[in-house]
Amino acid sequence: MGKRINRQSVVTLLGVLLVYAIVQGSILMDILPPFVALTLIQVCIFIILSTSLNLINGITGQFSIGHAGFMAIGAYMAAIVVVKFQGPLMLALLAGALVSALAGFLIGLPTLRLKGDYLAIATLGFGEIVRIIFLNMEYVGGASGFSVPKTITWTWAFWLMVISVVIIRNFIYSTHGRACISIRENEIAADVMGINTTKYKIMAFTIGAFFAGLAGGIYANYLYIIQPLTFSFLKSFDILVMVVLGGLGSLTGSILGAVVMTVVSAALSGWPEWRLVITAILLIVMMIFRPKGLLGTKEFSLSFLGKKGEKNASSKD
Repeated sequence: MGKRINRQSVVTLLGVLLVYAIVQGSILMDILPPFVALTLIQVCIFIILSTSLNLINGITGQFSIGHAGFMAIGAYMAAIVVVKFQGPLMLALLAGALVSALAGFLIGLPTLRLKGDYLAIATLGFGEIVRIIFLNMEYVGGASGFSVPKTITWTWAFWLMVISVVIIRNFIYSTHGRACISIRENEIAADVMGINTTKYKIMAFTIGAFFAGLAGGIYANYLYIIQPLTFSFLKSFDILVMVVLGGLGSLTGSILGAVVMTVVSAALSGWPEWRLVITAILLIVMMIFRPKGLLGTKEFSLSFLGKKGEKNASSKD
């Protein structure tokens, strides 16, 4: 078992390094088109957003559709630190993530006592409130937008994405993550067994908001300008679709869903009037033939190789 886990970790690490090296080499040799580079950065951003939302919706079993609100808070806070206070990028990203986490904690205290559709409506309202506040805040440009210097590179976006996924993955496989999964499976039973369900729901909500704010900070410091319209309900819906497409409860599924949806959206950018229609049709087909998503609650791994080897060995015996 230990050897299989170690082998999987080594293969994963080598794969991550290979992807980074190929893209970074293409950038240094100036053979990567700007549109492709933009798409790759967006893939990193949406992987952070989808995996963090999956922690709330898929792992803990809540129904939040206000992730764009936390992304907006992180984006504007990071932009303020960089532009208004001339702070370093790392401090700006951390500040945006922490303020988003604080917002997630404060919103989570009253709203996470709600369930199902009521929680969804509350988080939707929160996201729209955040957008309207920034829309009317002249300090950050209001409706015209807030200009931010481009300081994020592929290296920043990629490794922040990797770190975020590793932290979320370690949380899921910790005792706290197991408590969150038990809440998803049966909240009443988890409560009877002594698990503080409110505490763990707020914990998952806060961590998810933290990484949504981090993704927002990366977004703000890469795309030159941020506008409140960018963080509308449709952004939260896009992130939710990525999670559902990959499979609620699957971390690797969320990564796959983010990659597929971002690439499809980029490929259809030349047909803006048909992009949403085609995407919706693909999702309908997906829900008919694979309602649990591409991976369901399973994680993509190399363990099946080990199981196959064990099966062959036992048959020889």
